[in-house]
Amino acid sequence: MASARASVNRSDPQWGSRRIPLPLQGRGTSFNPPNRFEPIELEPCDDDAPTPDPELTASNRSGGPKTLYFRDLSRSIIVFNDSPDIGFDASINPYRGCEHGCAYCYARPYHEYLGLSAGLDFESKIFCKLNADKLLRAELSSRSWQPRVLALCGVTDAYQPVERRLGLTRACLGVLAEFRNPVGIVTKNHLVTRDIDLLQELSRFHAAAVHISLTTLNNDLASRMEPRASAPMRRLEAIRRLADAAVPVGVLIAPVIPGLTDHELPSLLRAAADAGARWAGTISLRLPGAVQTVFLRWLEEHYPQRRNKIIHQIQSMHEGRLNDPRFHNRFRTTGALAGQINDLFHTMRQKLHLACRAPTLSVEHFRVPGGQPGLFD
Repeated sequence: MASARASVNRSDPQWGSRRIPLPLQGRGTSFNPPNRFEPIELEPCDDDAPTPDPELTASNRSGGPKTLYFRDLSRSIIVFNDSPDIGFDASINPYRGCEHGCAYCYARPYHEYLGLSAGLDFESKIFCKLNADKLLRAELSSRSWQPRVLALCGVTDAYQPVERRLGLTRACLGVLAEFRNPVGIVTKNHLVTRDIDLLQELSRFHAAAVHISLTTLNNDLASRMEPRASAPMRRLEAIRRLADAAVPVGVLIAPVIPGLTDHELPSLLRAAADAGARWAGTISLRLPGAVQTVFLRWLEEHYPQRRNKIIHQIQSMHEGRLNDPRFHNRFRTTGALAGQINDLFHTMRQKLHLACRAPTLSVEHFRVPGGQPGLFD
């Protein structure tokens, strides 16, 4: 059935009589926007739905539709990029899609390449690379591999809920520890503390850094905006446990949402510093592709009275747009409000003696297990 999307116009005198959709409990979005690559949008019945893997699919959690899990049959695990805006050029992703369901997640459009939607599909249809560790071992053992820092993950959270059961991320970390290949992790899940033993082993060779993503200290806002991620206090506890274990850990205040979370910057940085964070970074919200549709709908469902203000402030930071896709501009912000947010962040960061970036990781100790030992092995 062809799709027709109606925009919400608050100046419309009939607006007050329109039905505002109710949000789905436990989900970051309540709908599936059309896939930009598909000329026709279908409303599938149960018989037309993809068949999940029965061994992977867990019982339904409370709230929203059931999460389905599928086997990902990828033949490689290391993905390269040449973007000048991203701080890494190689990453590994044991999962596609993310059950955390963050309403603002920039990775949502990647699900469109699978013929799915960036909306509810992204957080309820998860693809799992069950042989991720074997693929990683083979690629690190290849003569063509040039040791470099790997990001874990580049597009989805490696510690989303299903990781507790499948352990794909831990298996990959085990391989990285064997090879002593450096890894940088970004996560908003306390589950990363499960792997402190492997992170400590990598840290012995200056080969590990963990960034804990923190957006708000408001539990109610977090439960609406990041419904299945760890609560803010649990993320701070993760920073504390990693710091106590001598694993390099910092905080990433991202995304900063003007009109919604920007006022929390001082308290977020102070809480992270008190927990043991060694550095801090930040990124302001941008809304690429279908993320714009998902996030604006989320605002309509949860904060309708603040929707227009938030939209206008986002636009004021991106030269009148909600996203600037140009290289060298995607993560930059301009304007008076952007300047105020950046000044506040950097002033607080310096006051709290937080570094501006993670320590440089080393490839010096990389080895291929079972190969010819190095001079200091």
